[in-house]
Amino acid sequence: EVQLVESGGGLVQAGGSLRLSCEASGSTLDDYAIGWFRQAPGKEREAVACISRIDGNTYYSDSVKGRFTISSDNARKMVFLQMNSLKPEDTAVYHCAAEPWCLYGAYEYWGQGTQVTVSS
Repeated sequence: EVQLVESGGGLVQAGGSLRLSCEASGSTLDDYAIGWFRQAPGKEREAVACISRIDGNTYYSDSVKGRFTISSDNARKMVFLQMNSLKPEDTAVYHCAAEPWCLYGAYEYWGQGTQVTVSS
């Protein structure tokens, strides 16, 4: 069982930055990689980033590569998503999620999400 709680969303102008945080807990946390996906109204869910808690390897979708950075603090069981050069199309609810390994293709746990709104 894994519990995930996101924070840090908000309203920002295009070109601005936000940092999302994910607090992870649970007895089986070490069995999972942690990533972020986003869901915008009328659009399909999009996986945007993932980090392996074992070797620290990171993965990004093409839409955010070069603008977003995922990092983790394993001691504090925290995962962060630094989002720079934000665009209106980044507007979505962002969820922290756990999957057996990055790019597995199916999340087993996710949080309630945090809203990110980018104004033009």
